[in-house]
Amino acid sequence: MADSLLIGFTGLSVLIALIALRMPIAYAMILVGGIGVSLLSGPEIFMSQLKTLAYGQFSIYSLSVLPMFVLMGALATKAGLSRDMFRAANAWLGWMRGGTAMAAIAACAGFGAVCGSSLATASTMGKVALPELKRLNYSGALATGTLAAGGVLGILIPPSVVLIIYAIIVEADIVSMFMAAFIPGFLAVFMFILTIAIYVRVFPKSGPAGAIQDRTEFIAATVGAIPVMTIFAIVIGGIYAGFFDPTPAAAIGVFLVWIFGTFRGKLRLPDIKDALQETARTAGMIYLILLGAEMLKIFMSRAGVPQAMAEWMVNSGLAPMTILVLLLLSLILLGCVMDSLSMILLAIPFFWPVLVDLNGGLAQMADGSGFGMSTDDLKVWFGILALIVVELGLITPPVGLNVFVISALSKDVPMSETFKGVMPFFIAEMFRIAILIAFPAITLWLPHLLAS
Repeated sequence: MADSLLIGFTGLSVLIALIALRMPIAYAMILVGGIGVSLLSGPEIFMSQLKTLAYGQFSIYSLSVLPMFVLMGALATKAGLSRDMFRAANAWLGWMRGGTAMAAIAACAGFGAVCGSSLATASTMGKVALPELKRLNYSGALATGTLAAGGVLGILIPPSVVLIIYAIIVEADIVSMFMAAFIPGFLAVFMFILTIAIYVRVFPKSGPAGAIQDRTEFIAATVGAIPVMTIFAIVIGGIYAGFFDPTPAAAIGVFLVWIFGTFRGKLRLPDIKDALQETARTAGMIYLILLGAEMLKIFMSRAGVPQAMAEWMVNSGLAPMTILVLLLLSLILLGCVMDSLSMILLAIPFFWPVLVDLNGGLAQMADGSGFGMSTDDLKVWFGILALIVVELGLITPPVGLNVFVISALSKDVPMSETFKGVMPFFIAEMFRIAILIAFPAITLWLPHLLAS
């Protein structure tokens, strides 16, 4: 057992080293997992598993929702839905001090509701909103920081690709996860807008007010956002109401976006071809990472690493809530060197057994403690917390993928200014995490309500 654990922890160290050396995480997990299983069980066992592992992993029905939502986001980008959302939000909020930045946050949330990708949200909204923010003489830090932070909303506002992956890993209900993300997602929008309001009060010249639009422009801008809201209502509302499962809902969303884009003349054959190719590349990348994660999971389970970590933490004497906070802090640190999907796939298989034991295993048998909720509720609550923490990795140095995306669109603003601009939003996120930890009912209320 000791030898197996040594091999397991050595493999984990090698994996982290390979990721730090910028090896693609899918290849790193496949390499470490394959060698690890071969060392523990023999190469013939590893080769035998390869015959059925890929098919068994990719034939899961729940995974069919991924390419559909990815395609919906790609088509929405081509169809110009982001511009419509920003125009409508700016009509409602742009007249206030810092209002155009607030409009960018609201538009990021709206576009994220049909996109599901943080990087796509940041990139698309950056192209749409950045010129207007510069025209109104917003400070470089506030303009780029707002768009980098607003992009993270795409990962939490349903539908979310990373949320789906998490649900598959812990075997949670995808619909329940979507329900649970709704209130925390809109809490993020509110807190981001509040952050901008406070920021421009402290630094008045950083976010001047825009012009009040006349009645005709206001109505036209508001009407332009109706298709986006309609698509969101049909897709997500249909899932919440139980009219259809996530996969059919995603297919309906693809159809609606295609109809809308074609009707407006924004989706032509080359655009559809580009969207399909982008979907194939993204889905292929996700599936390969999933295969690597499964191989790594098999290796670590045979080595006993998750079980050893769970036993060590349960017997550490720390309170379950303290351990939860430590796990979330470790995700923030991982976010400094890894992207969101990689973090979920790498960390959750280790963290989840620990939380299960803390909630209903050794700790609860010893002193009756735990998190005071069922395992199903724990899956949902921890999933939302983990997703929010994973969001932070998109705006924290040195990786900060959203910051890199926005910096590429705004070459006149130093990246240091963009990182400075996202810090107020980072603080707001820390407050949101504290609120959701202190009051789990905020996350669990809607799933419980719709399940009753």
